[in-house]
Amino acid sequence: MKIAIVFGGISYEHEISIVSSIALKDVLKNDLIYIFLDEQKDFYHIPNSNMQTSTFSTKEYKKYDKLTLNKQTFSKKTFICTKKIEFDIVLNLVHGGYGEDGVLASLFDFFDIRFIGPRVEACSISINKFLTKSYSNSLGINVLDYKIYNKSKSDEINIKNYPVIIKPLKLGSSIGVSIVNKKDDLQYALDSAFEFDNDILIEPFINNIKEYNLAGCKIDDEFIFSIIEEPKKNNFLDFDKKYLDFSSTKKVSPATISKQIENQLKNNFKKIYNTIFEGSIIRCDFFVLDDTVYLNEINSIPGSMANYLFEDFNDLINRLCLNLPRQESINIRYDYISKINSNK
Repeated sequence: MKIAIVFGGISYEHEISIVSSIALKDVLKNDLIYIFLDEQKDFYHIPNSNMQTSTFSTKEYKKYDKLTLNKQTFSKKTFICTKKIEFDIVLNLVHGGYGEDGVLASLFDFFDIRFIGPRVEACSISINKFLTKSYSNSLGINVLDYKIYNKSKSDEINIKNYPVIIKPLKLGSSIGVSIVNKKDDLQYALDSAFEFDNDILIEPFINNIKEYNLAGCKIDDEFIFSIIEEPKKNNFLDFDKKYLDFSSTKKVSPATISKQIENQLKNNFKKIYNTIFEGSIIRCDFFVLDDTVYLNEINSIPGSMANYLFEDFNDLINRLCLNLPRQESINIRYDYISKINSNK
């Protein structure tokens, strides 16, 4: 199975996508093709031997073949012809904008390219923390109390109980996230969050709350779960901690939890994944407070695809490649127009 990994993108998580893609070189045993999407919206074919961070930080990638997205493939121009890039499946590894907001999913669907990753509907739910919480509520899954504020109405923010945590509404990787313990620190945290998004979410910060991560997917109508991880953190899992960990391929140890909590986590995951996230490997981050499970967020393209949580990630990817959703084919027959014309 030849897999084309598409990475990069146009978001604050651009560098994280690069790190995730490099990490998978040591995980996947498949024949890999690397396709980089830069900030100019150009695709480049990066040789495997040059998949290193300096290739991108120095702009060296620009000397490699530029690609065009075509029906069912990418292609490059040669001196005498246009040559197709041969692959079986695309793995969408673009974090944040373009990868997790549905832009690439739309393009892949439009050009009939089979891919691993969230579809458009799934992206709409998971990229926006407000929609994520609304979706969870509709499924009967607990979420912490929260409020949403727009930058234009930031003067209306009035917090009575501290501490709180402030998050940009449509951004992952803990970018722009702050814990605010007292009113004097509020404005700085707001400025930081609004630097990355015009909308923010504010929810209570609960000291010593338990946090657990569970990844998985559905293959042949059967859920395949990773281990349940209790991430190591100080106050919260910040950017540096997340991506020093996610760039690693070292396996982590399963959390020590009761069977009751394990079942709650897995049942909530099943409800969230449903049919909406079919074709993707997602990671759900949960809180547990007083033996009650709360959804924190959905990572529709987790860092390094959460490979470190699975016993055999390579086998999982290959099985998922054979179980991707297919677009329904619609036969356009023009019956209605023909009937109108025949009655003239």
